[in-house]
Amino acid sequence: MTDFPALTLETPAEHPFAQFVRILGKGKRGARNLTREEAREAMGMVLDEQVEDTQLGAFLMLLRHKEESAEEMAGFTEALRERLVVPTLTVDLDWPTYAGKKRHLPWYLLAAKCLGQNGVRIFMHGGGAHTAGRLYTEQLLGLLQIPLCRDWQQVGSALDNGGLAFMPLVDWAPQMQRMIDLRNTLGLRSPIHSLARILNPLAARCGLQSIFHPGYQAVHRDASGLLGDTAIVIKGDGGEIEINPDADSHLYGTTGGASWDEEWPRLAEQRHVKPESLDPEHLKAIWRGEVEDSYPQLALIATMALALRGLGDTRDEAFDKARQYWDARDRSI
Repeated sequence: MTDFPALTLETPAEHPFAQFVRILGKGKRGARNLTREEAREAMGMVLDEQVEDTQLGAFLMLLRHKEESAEEMAGFTEALRERLVVPTLTVDLDWPTYAGKKRHLPWYLLAAKCLGQNGVRIFMHGGGAHTAGRLYTEQLLGLLQIPLCRDWQQVGSALDNGGLAFMPLVDWAPQMQRMIDLRNTLGLRSPIHSLARILNPLAARCGLQSIFHPGYQAVHRDASGLLGDTAIVIKGDGGEIEINPDADSHLYGTTGGASWDEEWPRLAEQRHVKPESLDPEHLKAIWRGEVEDSYPQLALIATMALALRGLGDTRDEAFDKARQYWDARDRSI
């Protein structure tokens, strides 16, 4: 006699997280954005591991498809901040680095290193080498003598001793790292790649953000404004916080809940030729002053100026100070 599966005679209870998937996925006319409170509750369930994997994948891809709102990003960030246990550390700049570089070397690393030498305290964080063909911050820390910190005590020591500390996302927000790592399972980057740029876990004086895709910069600026953070968002080279000297730059700023905008004209009279390959040793050669190269020197000075602009200097003041810092750097490496 054949054994058949039992009939379902009673309606099973709906999973508590299903409501959030339904809000996002209920067709063209029925779907809507999450409110800030809904976003905070939904992300809280994700972080507390109260969500099935199928729900998480659907949730992330529905958000990706519709494009996340400022209110959603603010709510997600609040959920994470409520669960973070972090020490009180004085930090000037929150510097997320999640994109990786493929056209140019990561000159922003030299900019951050030079700022750190001059008393600017920078917390840098990233999510690992998640996309093939790109060069990531984590791969260059040893080469450039940037401290890799695996706990908050090490971060505090690095900030006190050199002004610059890098801590992997997996060490302070492992659930966020898990969602980033789904990129190669889902086939697309999820909104978590964007969210990581807003988190500012140590409440730095200013958060720097780079968003490559047009239209998202204002959303990030607005999300940081809703959170009460000071932030500057740019379309940085390759998605990293690095000014491209061959292009005009638009700064999307927020201070005290008020938005502001600023245009920075390109620095190069004509476009530079893209290097044929990326040799990390060239970073060291530029730092030591062993070679002259127009593109990186313009890029890193402008990136330093961007950071100083975020800390309150005018554009002209920031560029003057950046050049002074660079000329007086400790070239040993």
